[in-house]
Amino acid sequence: MSSAHAPVSNPFKQPKAVWAVAFACVISFMGIGLVDPILPALSSKLHATPSQVSLLFTSYLVVTAVAMLVTGWVSSRIGAKRTLIAGLALIVVFAALAGMSGSIGGIVGFRAGWGLGNALFIATSLAVIVASSSGGFAGAIILYETALGVGIAVGPLLGGVLGGISWRGPFFGVAVLMAIALIATVTLVRPTPTPAAKTSVAAPIKALRHRGLLILGLTALCYNWGFFTVLGYAPYPMELDEHQLGLVFTGWGILVAVFSVFGAPRLQARFGIARTLYANLVLFSLDILVIALFTDNRAVVICGVIVAGIFIGVNNTVTTQAVMTVSPVERPIASASYGFIRFIGGGLAPFVAGKLAEHFDSQHAPFYLGAAAVLLGAVVLTAAHRQLGEAERAQAEMAAADPAAARREELEEEALAEDIGSAT
Repeated sequence: MSSAHAPVSNPFKQPKAVWAVAFACVISFMGIGLVDPILPALSSKLHATPSQVSLLFTSYLVVTAVAMLVTGWVSSRIGAKRTLIAGLALIVVFAALAGMSGSIGGIVGFRAGWGLGNALFIATSLAVIVASSSGGFAGAIILYETALGVGIAVGPLLGGVLGGISWRGPFFGVAVLMAIALIATVTLVRPTPTPAAKTSVAAPIKALRHRGLLILGLTALCYNWGFFTVLGYAPYPMELDEHQLGLVFTGWGILVAVFSVFGAPRLQARFGIARTLYANLVLFSLDILVIALFTDNRAVVICGVIVAGIFIGVNNTVTTQAVMTVSPVERPIASASYGFIRFIGGGLAPFVAGKLAEHFDSQHAPFYLGAAAVLLGAVVLTAAHRQLGEAERAQAEMAAADPAAARREELEEEALAEDIGSAT
């Protein structure tokens, strides 16, 4: 069965608990792009090289990746809501400490603690949204990726505004916003019972024995290498101030949100999972290659960065749905395994980008490697072609299980257009 005619569910018809977690997701994902506009300022004011500043991403994402392996163990013992609260509280504390720090080393260290909280929150939030959603599995994933896109879109804009006042501003901004998200989670998300079965610490690693999950994770590692090369190193060749960088990455983030919701479901419905991902990875690689070839041309770099949001939005939604569908293990475990692999790539890429630029004395080199990594991801993905077909059939069967879905499709797509317009 093909998913070519699978209906698109409205992801915005959700209970309050889902909206509370989604709001917290928006704030959490702001933390990724919030610091982007201040990277050059941190390098200048704290007398640090770009590779040293890039450790803000590396410590944050590598700790997030490793901590993903224990999120299921924690959640299965204290419950999903308490895990969400613990993650949010850690982010509030370490974001505030980073804002009070006076050295690049201190900020990098506190970003590591921030990454621990981020892991507890992200892995659990996706599982809670999927379990609590009333808009179907696909709708839950789209809502989650929309929160990612909106957070990334708003984060750089707010980071540019706060960074224009002080480089400490974005860190304190995250602390305040995450405190609000913490209060919303405490008050609106109902207590969740502790699962009867406890999750083993080794469960996420054992899950990687499954070919589909492992190959999709490795593909995401390659893809995230390109993603975070753009996110972590592109601010330097653009040579813009904090406000201007904020606007560039806001445009990028808006495209991430729009194509997570509109582009990904329609492309998958039209071309299927495999062809959508292959084409998307190749096009993203070409986009980074253009940035590599014309790194000295500010206008080309700016356009390349913004356009990258299209490919990131499509890839995030389609790949996440495929991972959660193809995995034979429970979704929290699948999410932890997948997050572990993909965040490793995202964490190492900005640091390696800075080192490459320093070693070759060239701002082009990081983007050449980023383009090659994404293209390698497309090659790796071919090893899971059969599993992608299985995921597509499974998603089509889930959609067909709702006999009223086809009749709702047109009205829901109209509502979706109105809701995403107000959301972005």
